[in-house]
Formats: sequence, C-alpha cells, structure tokens
Amino acid sequence: MEHFKHYINGKFSSGSERFETLNPANGMPWATFPSATEDESNLAIESAHKALYEGPWSSYTPTQRGKLIHKLGDLISKHASELGDLETRDSGKLAVETRAQSNYVSDYYYYYAGLADKIQGEVLPIDKPDMRVFTTREPIGVVVAIVPWNAQLFLAATKIAPALAAGNTVVVKASEQAPAALFKFAELVEQSGFPPGVVNIITGFAEPCGRILTTHPKVARIAFTGGTEVARHIVRNSAENFAHVSLELGGKSPMLIFEDCNIDGAVNGIIAGNFGASGQSCVAGSRVFIQRSIHSQIIDKIKERAKNIVVGDPLDSDTQVGPLATKHQVERALSVVKQSINQGANLIFGGDKPSHRKEGWYFEPTLLDCPNQEFDCVKTELFAPVISVIAFDTEEEVIEMANDSAYGLGAGVFTENLARAHRVSEKIQSGIVWINTYRAISPIAPFGGVKQSGGSREAGIDAIHEYTRTKTTWINTSSEPMSNPFIMR
Repeated sequence: MEHFKHYINGKFSSGSERFETLNPANGMPWATFPSATEDESNLAIESAHKALYEGPWSSYTPTQRGKLIHKLGDLISKHASELGDLETRDSGKLAVETRAQSNYVSDYYYYYAGLADKIQGEVLPIDKPDMRVFTTREPIGVVVAIVPWNAQLFLAATKIAPALAAGNTVVVKASEQAPAALFKFAELVEQSGFPPGVVNIITGFAEPCGRILTTHPKVARIAFTGGTEVARHIVRNSAENFAHVSLELGGKSPMLIFEDCNIDGAVNGIIAGNFGASGQSCVAGSRVFIQRSIHSQIIDKIKERAKNIVVGDPLDSDTQVGPLATKHQVERALSVVKQSINQGANLIFGGDKPSHRKEGWYFEPTLLDCPNQEFDCVKTELFAPVISVIAFDTEEEVIEMANDSAYGLGAGVFTENLARAHRVSEKIQSGIVWINTYRAISPIAPFGGVKQSGGSREAGIDAIHEYTRTKTTWINTSSEPMSNPFIMR
C-alpha cells in the first residue's frame, strides 16, 4: 500500500482522515489518501490567500513567474513515465496513453510560461481632454481548480498553468477517485521552488471539502471540469462568494460520417473517438451518424477491427482497451446497454464484461445499431467503450439530429467535400469540431462547449485573461487644478 499526503502551504500532511482507493485492473486496494476536513480545506484557501497578498509571490515579476512555470514543465517531462504509471494504477487508463499525455502536459506549462510576461493592458483614446487613461490586468485572486479523475494531470494543467502565469495562487481539489498522479505532481511543484501557499493540492469529498472550496469568501475564481449535476451545485454555492465560475462539463458528441468520406479514416476516427481511453473521455464521439449508403460497410469494418482489439492489463503495452475506473461504471454500462436492446437497439458486438477478465472492472468494446435517437445508449453519457450508430439520408437531417442533444462539447465530420465540411461545421452546435480527425488537442487551441457542456474555454491565449481582472487608471495631465465639481461645463 502507498500512502499519499496533502500539500498545503508548502508542507506535506497525512491529514486527520483518510480513505482507501482500489486498482481498477484487479479491484484490490493499493493506496490511501487524506480526505480534507473543514479545517484543512480552510487552511488551503487561507494559505493561498496569504501567499498572494503577503508572500514573495506577490513581488515576482511576470518573467520570474514564467521561469518557475517552465521549470515545472521540465520536471513533469522528466517524470512523465512515473506520473503516467501512477495514473494508470489509480484510474485504469492505458499506460501508453497516460505516459504520453503526462509528457504532453508539460507543453501546457511551457506555453503559459511564455505568456506570463505578455499579459498587456492598453492606453485608451479617451473622449476627455487632459486625461491619460490606461488599463492593466491584475491577478483575479485565489483560484480553486476542481478536476475529475479521467485526466487529472491534463485537466489540472489547463487551469493551473494560466492561473500561475497571471500571478494567481491556486488550490487544486483532486478527484477523490484516482488522485495519485496529482499528489506526485505536488512533489514536482515543491522541487520547482514555488513559494509556500502558491500551489496547494488536496482531495476530499463534497462535504465538507467541496462545499468549503466553492463558498469560501476568499475564493475569487472556481475552475471546474466534471459532471452537469455537480456543476449546478457549484453554481449555487458560488452565490455565497460571487466567485467567477468556469465550467467544462460532459458531452455526448456526434460524429457525422458522409458517403464521400475516406472510409478507413472514418473508421479509425470512430474507434479512436470511442475506444480510446476505454471510452472515458468527455469528448467521446459516441453518437455516430452514418449516411445510409455506407452504413453497412462502416459497421462491417468496425466489427472486423473490433475482433482484434486487446482488452487487458493497462500496464501491458499490447493492451488497447483497459478497465473502467469504477465498478459503478461497469454496472451502469451493463444496465444502459441492456435497456437499449430491450428498446429495440441491435447489438452488433460486445455489451458485456469480457469473459477472460475475471478480476477488475472491464467492459467489452460495444456497438449498438439504433433506428433513431430515442434510446438510452444514445442519450446517456456512459464513460464506457460503447458506440451508438444511427443511419441518415440527407445533410439537413443529420445536422438536425446531431444538434438534438442537451450537450455540445465536440463533434466530428468525415467528408472529402471541402464545401460540405465548412457548411456542416458552421451549423453544428458544439464548441469544437474536428474535420477528418478526432480528439486532437493543443495548448494553443481553445477547448470547451456550449449548452450543458458548459460555456467556458480553456487553453489558448484568451484563457489567461480569464484569470485576470482589468483595472482602469485615470490620470489628469492638466497643470490646472481639478475643476469645481458644482460648476457643470
């Protein structure tokens, strides 16, 4: 058993309360974590607040901040394999994916390190004589970053990196499910040389930890990635402190496969968008709309490819689909697939726990052919390797079906017709559209959704401005005294 510690005010603490976590590959306990109490949650926020306004961090130049953030990126890259393996043991994600993602996370820190001394205000062409008016951007304050279990290092980076670059301090709430990698990350923060309290990393449950972090009067911004229901609680909680809230929520993303597509490319996109990360991705393209003329051909190719998919130990480099993160996810997938079949969906393959994996929380790659969208598998975000296929006839019809969802995070369009690609992407109601590819990300490109996928954006240049406040400064340049306020001119 490994035992991880909170990181608060530059110190590691075992905490007064602890809980156990299980390895999804075998269902066995492997580590314990501290569960933040009310006092510990308050301490993390107070430490961040003091570091922001009283500690040395407040006097760092933007260039100094950028150098520290860059150093942190170097350490992440150096320890990428170790971070990835920890995340795999804790979440069940494939090691080949977690290692690569951990290494790529460093690019987010490099990107925002470079932007730290490029946050600029402007001089305003004001409409009054003898007035010089300019704006500056200041840190917004203490930032609370709340991340889910499925990609903690990546999702934390999209919040921590711009927040630090803008001069804020941060309290990170790692998910109580699979938080190990972020606690290892805390050691790298310590090695980087950030002053105490600038970055604090804790975990805990909604009560009291989540409540304290989202209602505390010294919290200025809450950056949340997770589910819609939790987001509603956070928005209600933020009425207590009027913190600015950004939400990156779930999805039920459509993939539109037109008859003029590159067939092999489309099949690869469907498999990558649904079986990658074992389907445990907010942008999983699990609603697959296929033009009727190639419907059977695409299904046959996916079915043929699925025969060779290796389901197994996530630490094995040959494994292509690992376990789900929790037993509950497996049970939920089983229930929704069964209900969808009862509703009339045609099970093409999968739909059950694999017979060769007796231990752990595994679920077979699954394909359901549905006559329409009125099926549980089409409407429910499953976080499991389950594809729902629906045939369509016309471009207008598929756009309407694609937009018929409460979510709007990502979408995929596969067509060789350039005009159609532009035409359709403009009409899809989502924050991201991938054309002839899927699940591509970059620190340079904004990421976020619309509707119940949240309206916020992470990554890109503009994201750093979300962690600042604009201050307007007026200077009277006249040599004359200020005019009598009771004489209007």
